[in-house]
Amino acid sequence: MAIQFQYYQSPIGELKIASFQEKLVLADWRYRKMRQSIDQRLMKVLDSEFMEFPSEIIKKSIIQLEQYFKCERQEFDLPIHLIGTEFQKSVWKQLQEIPYGETRSYLKLSQELGNEKAIRAVASANGANGISIIIPCHRIIGSNKELVGYAGGLPGKKKLLELENPNFNTQLTLF
Repeated sequence: MAIQFQYYQSPIGELKIASFQEKLVLADWRYRKMRQSIDQRLMKVLDSEFMEFPSEIIKKSIIQLEQYFKCERQEFDLPIHLIGTEFQKSVWKQLQEIPYGETRSYLKLSQELGNEKAIRAVASANGANGISIIIPCHRIIGSNKELVGYAGGLPGKKKLLELENPNFNTQLTLF
């Protein structure tokens, strides 16, 4: 069985969306630095290759993303198969607990996971997230309220945060 995928041009940038056995396994920026390593991780764990072919879950994902970009959706309702280490999965699940329009720092996220000394590991897991927007890694900002690392680029991150809460435009700084 193949990992089915297709590209989707969002208002922020192009996403590669993939499913395996009708579960979402990827919704990530097509041109990110970790593209190859994330794709390799999926192929290894799923023992499968990518095949450009739409699936029902991909179609549903695109519909929900379009609703999100039109400010018609705040939460996603998609079957997801997380592929990563147990620690990465715990970080990604915690990211999903951050409400729409809110942010957390890496320190706060580490504290919520019960280990405030794991800031670097949490940041690394956040960067390895292959289901962008739906698992909202864009909601993580620096402790000083500055925008920090994002696979879709900092301007894209700023646009997502402003989409969710127009007041972020005046609260955050982009360096």
